[in-house]
Amino acid sequence: MDNKRAFESEKRVRFQHCDPAGIVFYPQYFVLFHELIEDWFNDGLDVNYADLVAVQRLGVPTVRLECDFVAPSTIGDTLQLRLAVRRVGTTSIALSLMAFSGDELRMRIEQVIVLFSLDRRAPLAIPEDLRRRIGKFLMPERLITSQKEV
Repeated sequence: MDNKRAFESEKRVRFQHCDPAGIVFYPQYFVLFHELIEDWFNDGLDVNYADLVAVQRLGVPTVRLECDFVAPSTIGDTLQLRLAVRRVGTTSIALSLMAFSGDELRMRIEQVIVLFSLDRRAPLAIPEDLRRRIGKFLMPERLITSQKEV
């Protein structure tokens, strides 16, 4: 395989993430995955996410979201979060996001984000430089869906 790869980050499940049953309360996964996207911009794409929002006045809101809660996560679990790019459009980026604990898949999200002007409230074309950086994380579907093989 060429140098394309998934972006990965590790997060510990904390008390604040859990419901009274002791498992991750489902909206907390969306918070964790948004943190993963921010980390991807900062560390994977070398784009300062805070600067993107506060100075450049750009955002990457979600326009589509589909998820599967595969197995519960509990306080103290360490989750390996993974982001892979499925497709890059003119203004949008289709992502596959997954959470694992060891080899066990816990959560899977198919998400589409769009580059968006916060001032004009309109989508923007992804600049060529950013498109090249994003391309490093573009992966064939067969690799995205094969859990820990990437």
